[in-house]
Amino acid sequence: MFMGEYQHSIDDKGRLIIPAKFRETLGSSFIVTRGLDNCLFVYPQSEWSQLEQKLKSLPLMKSDARAFTRFFFSGATECELDKQGRVNLPGNLLAHAKLEKECIVLGVTNRVEIWSRLIWESYSQQSEEAFNDIAEKLVDFDFNF
Repeated sequence: MFMGEYQHSIDDKGRLIIPAKFRETLGSSFIVTRGLDNCLFVYPQSEWSQLEQKLKSLPLMKSDARAFTRFFFSGATECELDKQGRVNLPGNLLAHAKLEKECIVLGVTNRVEIWSRLIWESYSQQSEEAFNDIAEKLVDFDFNF
């Protein structure tokens, strides 16, 4: 399981250090793709395989399903860690998440998320202000703390 929030920087070559706590679970090869809310999603191979099976089951005849699947898979790339624990992020993914220098790396249960520091701070502040309302809505999903 991934959890925690870490501040890191992307170097001039587009490389980002993956937090040591995440490296063992991610493994040496993992998938990075466009995520929701202007971030990147990073999946270990095992989680990616499970997600791939779920997305394959979406109805092909539904345009929203086709659009989401295209968006998600066309941005996906297999990445590897170098000896220093860095990943080289492709330019299209850096652009999607508006990643330049300072970023935040989050552990979110089955995946890692990579955010621009500025976008994360804005998103985090808005979410914190709405946290109680969001928690109340989770009751609709039969979820209790």
